[in-house]
Amino acid sequence: MSLAMATPTATAAAHLASPLFFSSPPGPRSRRALRTPFRRTRIAVVASVPDPAEKPVQYTPWLIAGLGNPGSKYQGTRHNVGFEMVDRIARDEGIVMNTIQSKSLLGVGLIGEVPVLLTKPQSYMNYCGEAIGPLAAYYQVPLRHILVIYDDMSLPNGVLRLQRKGGHGRHNGLQNVIEHLDGCREFPRLSIGIGSPPGKMDTRAFLLQKFSSEERIQEKNISHDFIGLL
Repeated sequence: MSLAMATPTATAAAHLASPLFFSSPPGPRSRRALRTPFRRTRIAVVASVPDPAEKPVQYTPWLIAGLGNPGSKYQGTRHNVGFEMVDRIARDEGIVMNTIQSKSLLGVGLIGEVPVLLTKPQSYMNYCGEAIGPLAAYYQVPLRHILVIYDDMSLPNGVLRLQRKGGHGRHNGLQNVIEHLDGCREFPRLSIGIGSPPGKMDTRAFLLQKFSSEERIQEKNISHDFIGLL
């Protein structure tokens, strides 16, 4: 399947092309799993206040990466909730994702005045770092502005956990991202609870299983609440 190359808007492109960025220091770390509704934690950075005589403020871009597997075979599965969250952000913010770059489906736009890069790696879950690492380097996105969204079996379905940094928690996709960010773990991540395999069910089979109707409603609700905070 071929995808047309999209041209970013002039405003977004200007933000991303600039060599200088200004941002405030990151906020406190969120340490607990939160059920909706949860604290209003913004990922958008607040720029320094400019002198009226100076040039317009330039914001540091965010790279928001959802982890998952490409292809219709994996749509709607537990392992692809990262993809789904990015799709919903793109839809709600009017960002078109039709550019292929660095093994990734990419969309460039703005959330408010902050430039964002939405990405869905096409290199499959276990190798998604091959897309995220080069994108972060190309667009000069600092670690603290790389938000990785992924599924988490350690959390009940319908629970979100937002952290400023951390390990990979035996998640192969997240581990590969860390490897392609030179082993650095100091980037924020949003884990989406998908529950754990019942009984003796195989883990792989569980991850590639589609949600029940009730679970799907829970997932949509938390996605809606999170996007409302952006």
